[in-house]
Amino acid sequence: MGDEFHMEISIPTDDDGYVLLRCSHCGTYFKATPSDVKDDSILELFCPSCGLTSDNYITDDILELAIAMGQNNAMDSINDQFKKMETQFRKGPVTFKTGRKPEHEPESPIRSGIEALEAATFPCCNRIAKVKPILKMTGCYCPFCGVKNFELE
Repeated sequence: MGDEFHMEISIPTDDDGYVLLRCSHCGTYFKATPSDVKDDSILELFCPSCGLTSDNYITDDILELAIAMGQNNAMDSINDQFKKMETQFRKGPVTFKTGRKPEHEPESPIRSGIEALEAATFPCCNRIAKVKPILKMTGCYCPFCGVKNFELE
């Protein structure tokens, strides 16, 4: 049995190609394009609402799916090991019987969610992100450089 486990989770984009992100400090949702998030020239992402950076912007849906997938994989690995032990100890003074296979946790698909966000152009970085309409009207922090923008297009 290998000690390593690899899984990939595909995060869907909305119709315009933006992924949903969530600030771990204030809980505000916003959207950016995957290319902007992965861009090497952007050192950190900033929350448009509070202006703070976060270690991750993972939404609850993604986290729940990752936990369910990890639990299902772990239970399958344990069950496989028990089956090997069952065949190994079939004859002899000690016998081992594997029970029924454990049921999997449901792996709910991720939805792009929250469509009430509006595209805002940030002239400081010449990039676009989707933010709450109230943030667009009152001004918000640029998710790419952290500058407070009061007049968004």
